[in-house]
Amino acid sequence: MIHRLQPLLAPSSIAVLGASRRDGVGHETMVNLLQGGFGGRLYAVNPGYDSVEGVQCYASLAELPETVEHVIFALSDSRIEAAFEQAIRHGAKACTIYSALTLENDQQPPLKDRIQRLALDAGVLLAGGNGMGFYNIRDGFWNSGFDTRHNHRAPGCVTLLSQSGAGMCGILDCEERLDFNFAASTGQELVVGMEDYLDWALDQPETRVVGMFMETSRQPEKLIAALAKAVQRQIPIVVVKVGRSELAAELAVSHSGALAGTDASYQAVFDAYGVQRVEDMDQLATALIMFSQPHTLSAGGVVSLHDSGGERQLIIDLAEKLDVPLTKLSLSSKNKLANLLDPGLPAVNPLDAWGSGGEDSARMMGQCFTALLQDPEAALGAVVHDRAPHGKIYSDYIDYIHAGHRATGKPVFLVASRQGTGSDEQVVENTRRGFPVIDGVSQFLIGAKAMLAYRDFLAQVNTPVPVLDVLKLEKWRTRLTQSDSVDEYTSSLMLADFGIPMVASQLINDLSELNGLLEQFQYPVVLKTAAADISHKSDVGGVVLGLADKEALLKAYNTMSISLGPRILVAPMIESDGVEMILGVSRDEQFGPMIVVGFGGIYAEILQDVTVLKPPFDARTVSRALEGLKLRALLDKKRGQAAMNVDALCDAAARLSVLAIEFSDLIGEVDVNPFKLSTAAGIGLDSLMLIRPDIQNVNKPLAHRAMG
Repeated sequence: MIHRLQPLLAPSSIAVLGASRRDGVGHETMVNLLQGGFGGRLYAVNPGYDSVEGVQCYASLAELPETVEHVIFALSDSRIEAAFEQAIRHGAKACTIYSALTLENDQQPPLKDRIQRLALDAGVLLAGGNGMGFYNIRDGFWNSGFDTRHNHRAPGCVTLLSQSGAGMCGILDCEERLDFNFAASTGQELVVGMEDYLDWALDQPETRVVGMFMETSRQPEKLIAALAKAVQRQIPIVVVKVGRSELAAELAVSHSGALAGTDASYQAVFDAYGVQRVEDMDQLATALIMFSQPHTLSAGGVVSLHDSGGERQLIIDLAEKLDVPLTKLSLSSKNKLANLLDPGLPAVNPLDAWGSGGEDSARMMGQCFTALLQDPEAALGAVVHDRAPHGKIYSDYIDYIHAGHRATGKPVFLVASRQGTGSDEQVVENTRRGFPVIDGVSQFLIGAKAMLAYRDFLAQVNTPVPVLDVLKLEKWRTRLTQSDSVDEYTSSLMLADFGIPMVASQLINDLSELNGLLEQFQYPVVLKTAAADISHKSDVGGVVLGLADKEALLKAYNTMSISLGPRILVAPMIESDGVEMILGVSRDEQFGPMIVVGFGGIYAEILQDVTVLKPPFDARTVSRALEGLKLRALLDKKRGQAAMNVDALCDAAARLSVLAIEFSDLIGEVDVNPFKLSTAAGIGLDSLMLIRPDIQNVNKPLAHRAMG
């Protein structure tokens, strides 16, 4: 099947408008097309030349002997609009614009918007503007007006997509250890975006790993579909996502909305599809090198061989800091190593195997590395040694990793204690053959962590998400569509109806109703205001705890009714020991509902020890996510006390995740805070539910809104 981006990314014919013999974008574009070995029909268009780089030059598109599929614009912005209209009339199916599409004293709408509208109306695939083009190395189409290294090898197995031009070139042009099949600087994404390029790359048979430098997703639904395709095809994706700081949380009403900011939502999407996130370009390049090697990762952790006790200790410290599992060797492995090592060297992992040296030391080091890899809990191995003079590598080190791989088939890496040269012939060739040479222990550990995490993601077993009762869904959909707001009493009823345990409250509208029920309550009780439009009751004195008898209840009611009105809730006081958690729903502008789970109570936003998950999901997904919380140990068994019933929290969160999807068109935010978790059960003590403001019949102000 021909991909819809074929005319853009692998056309049969190309015309370069503004092709030139002088230095500049037009000249470099022609050089790249010829250097890349474009196999289709190539035309230069410039009335000032007869030929460019040996390619016949035409005065205009109209004079070409055929209608070309793809037009590349190497023109100034002042000439782009008229030329783009000519390309449309010519019948081009795809275009590339490198320039920024900005004009001084431009009219409205601006040039960028006018070009976008022309392309969309004509159905033209457009790469750019304000990008550095792309390199379809697998098909010999180097579409860029900027210089690059000329030793790209096809077909490579790495795809690199970047919303920063420098983010593409900084790796593509400088890292010879990586062989790319495709790389793109996506620019303004006026028509074709990062998500489209990703979808195309995942369909290419050579693609083994994808790296992305991402600022935002302009097509979130397409991104989700592409990430799901990557999971299906078991192609790992490594991302640098910039823009962690954001102000959207300040506008949230609920604790959940404040905690599930934009970056947290992106992380939830990444977690849902096994996307591995790294912090910078060095980490991205290293992870791509490591993922691009072809050898299968087995169960277990990392083993490493060293020739320095101090550097062995360093990797132990760094692995602990980065949470990278180091293999604990079996007794059999320890005995095997003990028979190889010089006296005084402990048989442990990481292993310092350098003893007295001598002629036989290289053979012994290689045998030790093989023994480490043969441990059943070794997933991958590294020889961590300093580089040779001038940043080169000693051939003995390569022998170690080859021997270990031959004996086990496991992934192996040669890791420099710090940066060496990535251009050394031995470094490049061994990396391309599947035996990567990595610069820096921290970089290696971060790459190893990503590889292990992706392995574990693919291996995880999930159960079906909860199924909600159809009749109850219809009942509550009718009720919500008829309301502009939902009070705590109603929201608690709804949540309980769908299997999320909530404390049972009694709604009371005035003093006479309260007097009629005083003898029926089981004391102590909690009194809460039920006045409309108060989101955080405790902030305005709307909650009184531990009322021991009817006299105390009446006194508290009289005081509260004066300031907040006569409408109240009375609920049992839950006095059992336990831990206060939070469950919530927040709505992300790009990805829709997100679920917040973590430690709650009045310190929810202070602690911010929560995880954000993309719904829907099962209880096992919640359980795995909770392991990453800083305070997770509070839920475990302690001296004199059983463990908290974490399963109750996980089940409630899974049910809330399905509810959030079912009512995503109506519900904006939800808080169940606190969700009291005890050794026996879990129960929500307070709830807040907000109808989406964009579908309310009347957009009422929140009179007593207290921003967290």
